[in-house]
Amino acid sequence: MTPSPARPRRRSPWADTLFGWTAKAAAVVTLGLLAGILASLLVGAWPAIEKYGLGFIGNSVWDPVSGEFGGLVMIYGTISTSLIALVIAVPVSFGIALFLTELSPAWLKRPLGTAIELLAAVPSIVYGMWGLLVFGPILATFVQQPLQALFADVPYLGALVSGPPVGIGILSAGIILAIMIIPFIASVMRDVFDVTPPMLKESAYALGSTTWEVVFKVVLPYTKAGVIGGIMLGLGRALGETMAVTFVIGNFNQLDTLSLFQAANSITSALANEFAEAASGLHQAALIYLGLVLFFITFVVLSLSKLLLVQLRKREGAKA
Repeated sequence: MTPSPARPRRRSPWADTLFGWTAKAAAVVTLGLLAGILASLLVGAWPAIEKYGLGFIGNSVWDPVSGEFGGLVMIYGTISTSLIALVIAVPVSFGIALFLTELSPAWLKRPLGTAIELLAAVPSIVYGMWGLLVFGPILATFVQQPLQALFADVPYLGALVSGPPVGIGILSAGIILAIMIIPFIASVMRDVFDVTPPMLKESAYALGSTTWEVVFKVVLPYTKAGVIGGIMLGLGRALGETMAVTFVIGNFNQLDTLSLFQAANSITSALANEFAEAASGLHQAALIYLGLVLFFITFVVLSLSKLLLVQLRKREGAKA
């Protein structure tokens, strides 16, 4: 009987130890940076927090001349434009990922996928300039004016499309953001759809399932964590976008109506426009307070996505 070959000795046990300590250090440094950012925001925003408290969030007055500051307009603009972007981008991204993984001919997959990913490489200021100079006038002429003529006397709908037809506002910013986040969400969805075991999909097809049934009953349940992660990645991109939104949202610090075409402001555009010229004191503290609010909005969004994944896993366990 031939003796089994001896196991090779571990020559460098210190390498595993070094790798483990390096990984732990990276995690600790990341948490430290996060805590440092939060602490610096709290310190910088403390004068505004001390004066306004949580009432800052519900106050719509932003008047640096009189020293009165409220963040409602900016918070509303940030959330509304991001939600509009998600409503548009998620279905489009899902369709792109579905086509690339299930329906596209082989010769078209690579060039089409590359073209979509190249959209992410376009600088945000280019999107903003295009939105202001090209897309805005088109939106005003061919969308807003016909809608105003159609719904002029209709309650609620008339107010929803009211406003001067200049092509800038909440809807314009939301559409530009949707175009910007589509490459991120579509790329993640395509990659997670590709990791679905082919045997699962082929088995479903063999049982007579349609492509739609395979995607919704096999692919999506298998890849739900990645899909939600891609959507959250796009939402984080939309919440933090600055230059493109600054060009097309209107930078208007009053909220007269809830029209989709109302010029408004966002947290990031307010910071970009005013921080460099803000006098030290309450004005600067109020701007930092806005940054702190954006920090917590992002944190809440990520926490809700984690809770959603936990609930989905619990439902799977209940079904099993």
